[in-house]
Amino acid sequence: MTTDSPLDASDASDASIRHATDNNVSWITLNRPAALNALTPHQRDHLISLLTAASADPTVRAVVITATGKGFCAGADLRGAPASSGDRVAGDVARTIRLGAQRLISAVLDCEKPVIAAVNGTAAGIGAHLAFACDLVLAAESAKFIEVFVRRGLVPDGGGAYLLPRLIGPQRAKELMFFGDSVPAAEAERLGLVNRVVSDDELTGTARAWAERLAGGPTRSITLAKQLVNASLDVDRATAFAAEAAAQEINMTTADATEGVASFVERRTPKYRGL
Repeated sequence: MTTDSPLDASDASDASIRHATDNNVSWITLNRPAALNALTPHQRDHLISLLTAASADPTVRAVVITATGKGFCAGADLRGAPASSGDRVAGDVARTIRLGAQRLISAVLDCEKPVIAAVNGTAAGIGAHLAFACDLVLAAESAKFIEVFVRRGLVPDGGGAYLLPRLIGPQRAKELMFFGDSVPAAEAERLGLVNRVVSDDELTGTARAWAERLAGGPTRSITLAKQLVNASLDVDRATAFAAEAAAQEINMTTADATEGVASFVERRTPKYRGL
């Protein structure tokens, strides 16, 4: 569906997540404001399917994840979780995390298009990790981030112990996880958790400008760059260099790479098509 107002568009199959494609940008909007957009299992699975679809859709060249109301995502909807049917079986919890929260974060990290989080309010627990997994993070001045797990006597999940040390280092990550304090947007920017803080009124416009700039760029080279950066902290230098060389080899077969070189030689602005 295409619309000029992505935050007003809705997917008839699930009003709790609005979805629209506008100017080659897939807008995914969490829409349970009364619950501060706490994620149900159904919503989580819908998000995964939308991110997977964005990877496969050549008309989508960037993704924005945002929300309505005062909360970006207050975490998993524990109140909406199915009641236990009996004694817990060994492996049930690990399986639930692996197939649930971890699968969602992997869908963001593995999405073959750049993903922007436009954080409009509270991002707690898996909601914070959903934002941190995105390639770029914009935050409204009213936004705040909370590693809420310790407040509930829980271990961080949804890739938190993987994402945070890579963003801000192990000691800062431990501080956030051990205390569970609320981190205002300005402090999150200072720590390196977000790229930029803007006024609440400017959030959607800034996200649109960033996303449309990405959508007008060489999509496959951006995707390859994303993959290289995401893998870089998990491999040694030789492996990283080999991956970089392979990515260059792949990218030089694209129409956008040809256009980029030609436009430089001809001293004109490139016209990328995402091919």
